[in-house]
Amino acid sequence: MAPLEETAVKLALHWQILIGLGAGLAVGLAVNAWGEGVRAAVESNMGGAGVAVLDFVVNLNRVLGEIFKRSLQFIAVPIILFAVIVAITSLGDLRSLGRIGGKTLGIFFVTAFIGVAIGLTLVNVIKPGSERFINPEARERLLGSMDAGAADAFTGATKKAADDSKKLATAAKSVNPWDLVRDVMPTNPFDSMARGDMLQIVVLALLLGIALTLLPREVGAPVVGVCKGLAEAFTAIVRGIMVVAPIGVFCLITPIVATLGFSVLTALGAYCVTVIIGLAIIQFVMYPAVVRVFTRGRLPIRTFFRGIAQVQMVAFSSSSSAATLPVTIQNVRDRLGVPMDVAGFVCALGAKANMDGTAMMQAVATVFLAQFYGMELTLTQQATIVLTAVVAAIGSPGIPSGGMVMLVIVLQTYGVNPEGIAMILAVDRVLDMCRTVVNVTGDASTAVAVAAREGRLGAPGGVGGGGR
Repeated sequence: MAPLEETAVKLALHWQILIGLGAGLAVGLAVNAWGEGVRAAVESNMGGAGVAVLDFVVNLNRVLGEIFKRSLQFIAVPIILFAVIVAITSLGDLRSLGRIGGKTLGIFFVTAFIGVAIGLTLVNVIKPGSERFINPEARERLLGSMDAGAADAFTGATKKAADDSKKLATAAKSVNPWDLVRDVMPTNPFDSMARGDMLQIVVLALLLGIALTLLPREVGAPVVGVCKGLAEAFTAIVRGIMVVAPIGVFCLITPIVATLGFSVLTALGAYCVTVIIGLAIIQFVMYPAVVRVFTRGRLPIRTFFRGIAQVQMVAFSSSSSAATLPVTIQNVRDRLGVPMDVAGFVCALGAKANMDGTAMMQAVATVFLAQFYGMELTLTQQATIVLTAVVAAIGSPGIPSGGMVMLVIVLQTYGVNPEGIAMILAVDRVLDMCRTVVNVTGDASTAVAVAAREGRLGAPGGVGGGGR
């Protein structure tokens, strides 16, 4: 008889993460529905000691979730820096860099424009901000939710949402598209790394990689060797972090669902459905089309989605494309057969420049709020929203609800009252989780497409991909 260790079937990591995600959703909903009653019962039966234990469990869950998220954020900056340097030096010459960079940015911009067009089409057909879905009574409640002093029963977070919307408007006043172009170049690379500014870090890595390529081999080779070793070391750390990912995902998702519940979604249900339909079309139609066209069917769509299952679940729970980046690079390389130089370069650039889900959301939110306020946006204005949303999405920080900062710019550009953000902030965290999944899927599909066009896409599951 075979030993138990040999006969037992180990559950794949992405299934373990899915179980953690499902358990977190279930516990969060239970806390949302019965949390106050449970707390009152514990206090009446067990006194202060029982409440203290309950608070300890809640705080432990919150801290463990934050530690997991911070561990991913901690690893993101060094793995981007070293992976991109290695990627540039591995390409061998600047023509290869220009060719791969051009293909990457080309796919990013085309998919972003298509994503925004999908969002605009849906929001004009569904009209979630019109009287079809929002009756006068609901409109008054939503308008009241924008008052920082109002008490809002259906979200339970009105004052915070209103305060946050004012902070976002203040932050966005100093930001314009020209500032975004200017800020591509860091003034202090160490400050960029400390702040986690992904685009500036990619620029730093690009410059270092190009410089090392131009140096004599005997001078540059030792530095490149160190960068390769560090890139592999940080990748090993990512694998270690992913071992505890099921617990981390559970701890991250539970407090979010416990705070929001489902009641918050009903007030803005049509808006949420419009955004989710748009994200689903991008996720399950546009990206599979990119993979199928560029790989010419060599990589089955089912294999592609299975290969990035871990990435999508971490993205959903963390709501941060930057925090998910180390996991994205590892899975694209190890499970989809993309060489490390292509995976590192494309995914690192995509964490900042590829925001299809965010761009689509900004277009939908702008037209939704215009409909809500009874404003008519012309076709010309809506056409220019496409460009504005794409540029603003690139400027969005890769952090939870980072797209909200840039949404203020889009709203102000077209004269839509930015205070309207207060009412959609209540549901944005849930939608942000969904669009982060779309954003990281876009990074993976582009990496696969570029590797296939370069003739370097290896067999799925092969560590490090392969080259021909």
